[in-house]
Amino acid sequence: MAHRLALATMVATCVLILFGGLVTNTGAALAVPDWPSTFGHNMFLFPWSGMVGGIFYEHSHRLIGALVGLLTLGLAATLWPLGGRLRRLGLLAVIVVIAQGLLGGLRVVLLQDTLAIFHGSLAQAFFALLASIALLTAPRAAVAGPPIGREVQGLAVLAAGLVYAQIVFGALLTHAGRIDLHLAGAVAVLVYVPIVTARMRRTGDAIAVPVSRALLVLLGIQLLLGVGSFLARFSSLWIPGEQLTMLVLPVAHRLVASLILAATVVLAVRAVTAAEQENGAEQEQESRRATDRAPTIPDTVDRAPRSHAASFSGHPRYEPASRHPLQ
Repeated sequence: MAHRLALATMVATCVLILFGGLVTNTGAALAVPDWPSTFGHNMFLFPWSGMVGGIFYEHSHRLIGALVGLLTLGLAATLWPLGGRLRRLGLLAVIVVIAQGLLGGLRVVLLQDTLAIFHGSLAQAFFALLASIALLTAPRAAVAGPPIGREVQGLAVLAAGLVYAQIVFGALLTHAGRIDLHLAGAVAVLVYVPIVTARMRRTGDAIAVPVSRALLVLLGIQLLLGVGSFLARFSSLWIPGEQLTMLVLPVAHRLVASLILAATVVLAVRAVTAAEQENGAEQEQESRRATDRAPTIPDTVDRAPRSHAASFSGHPRYEPASRHPLQ
């Protein structure tokens, strides 16, 4: 149940990120000037007839965000009885989704582009968090995989951090025009992440291998989308489809970035949890060995006093002398 709900929340978040990209790239970020109301209406009671133009993108983004919030609350409630790490991750997801909603609303009220950068970056982190929960609740994740060395664990964690930094650089490009950081980050990701996927594939892990292969495919798609987005925005070349292509390319680029981040985080979490499973198995084996080596008291020790007493009472040589004198 928890795994399916985590997947459903991920799908809804994908749609939310998609509409967030449409809001940004169509210039509809301030199509609705008030928050949390919509033109004075309750957000959930705003008439559908009024959802035209940029209002459609902006208001739909709010409604999908509310749906994601409800799904996140349900996910946290499902994870609560499981306790431990999953309970903490469920609570963290609730905190992040609330913070994300507040950032989106304050962006409308305060008209600050800095808040938009934080809002976009946090959305990607939330999606990666959901991917981690989906992995940890999957039945296959409970099966211990092959051992993964500390070096590979570090490489996988660093890859996830690098991809997230690149996403932040993308937000800076969108809202502050910092293309230099984004281009440098793209080179670093395209060089480093394939190295990590190669190392993860060598482990033979049932989860890491297919995720690594999918990640390589996503990187290839992302490279094409990135080049197309760059040409559409910063060059005078003619682009087929013109306005539609200029809208679709950056939105798809942002969505694929979410999937790449989720894949790298899944690899990092799998590497770390596989090591934990290995350590737990070693501790269990050591405990069993210690139990096997523990000295046991033989049963003869318990029976010794009884046997000794029986020898005095039952053996003919130790029969008590007659109380009567010899006749």
